[in-house]
Amino acid sequence: MKKFLIILGILLIGNITLAEQAVLSGGVEFDWVNMSQIQRDEQIGTYQKILFVENEETDYARKAFRTKYADFLKDKNFKMNYVLMKNNVTETEDAEFCTFYHKNLLYMYAIKYKNNPERIYYYNGLGTMRYVDEISENYPNYPYFSKQYRSNGRLAGAIYFVSKDLQYVYKPDGTFKGVWYKDKMFDQSAKLILTRTNW
Repeated sequence: MKKFLIILGILLIGNITLAEQAVLSGGVEFDWVNMSQIQRDEQIGTYQKILFVENEETDYARKAFRTKYADFLKDKNFKMNYVLMKNNVTETEDAEFCTFYHKNLLYMYAIKYKNNPERIYYYNGLGTMRYVDEISENYPNYPYFSKQYRSNGRLAGAIYFVSKDLQYVYKPDGTFKGVWYKDKMFDQSAKLILTRTNW
C-alpha cells in the first residue's frame, strides 16, 4: 500500500508544497546535492534513455487506448466504491483505494486491482477515468518504472523507481522534472523544489 501511495503522491500533486533549499545530512545513499553537475546530468540521462527509447511512440492513438481500457473507462462499481472511500476504506479483498480531496470534496480517486497490480486507474468524483498508470512487469521489485497516460491516450509523465526512497520524474516530452528522495524533490541543479507529506 505504501508503494501505491508513493506513486499517487508523485504523479498527482495533492498535499505538495513549495520548499526552501536544504542540504541532507547523515549516512544516506542519496548524494544529489554533493554531486557535480556532470554527474547529475549523467544520472538523468541514464534513466531518461530507459524511459524514452529512441523512436518509440510515447502516446497511444485515442481509439487504441480507449479500446485497450474499454472495461475501465467508467468505474462500474462507482457508487459502492464512492461509499467505501468516503468511509475511509483503503482496501478490500480485490482492490486498494486512494482518494484525493479538495476542501473536503472528493475530486479524484485511484484503484489498484490486486489481480493486476501493474495498472492503477484514476477516476474523477463521478467515476469517469482520468488517468492510467502502466507499471513495468518487474514491479514490485526495484528498479521499475511507471508511465501515466491521460484518458485520451496521451502520456502525462514517467517515473523511474530506483528504490522506495529514490525516484526520477520526467515530463511527457522526456525532460527531467526532478528527483524525489523520501519527502523532498530536487531539480537538475540540486535545488530543493518540493516536499510531500504522504511519503
